[in-house]
Amino acid sequence: MHEYSIVQALLEQCEDHARANNSTKVTKVVTKIGKLSGVEPHLLKTAFETFREKTVCDGAEFVMQLQDLKLYCNTCQQESEQNEVRYQCLHCQSTDVSVLDGEEMYLMTLEME
Repeated sequence: MHEYSIVQALLEQCEDHARANNSTKVTKVVTKIGKLSGVEPHLLKTAFETFREKTVCDGAEFVMQLQDLKLYCNTCQQESEQNEVRYQCLHCQSTDVSVLDGEEMYLMTLEME
């Protein structure tokens, strides 16, 4: 499962941010996860809860904001969001679309003490 390696990288980022801000404890980690990122949210949460022990994130709340697929239609110049994997404009049904959001995972915010 690649969720474990993702969590390890996420915890390293949290450690770096905590150190840069003279903090010893992270109380909340907020992530944004695109539905097309390839990340399984329930596996990511389990991995985070397992590996956060004995790190600056020990006991931290883990929040996942799931991002729908956001498309831009090159035909009608409209944006649309969809919660399913379908590369088609909801307005004109064109398949000439560009992905604007929903394929990435981001660390959005940290709360630290």
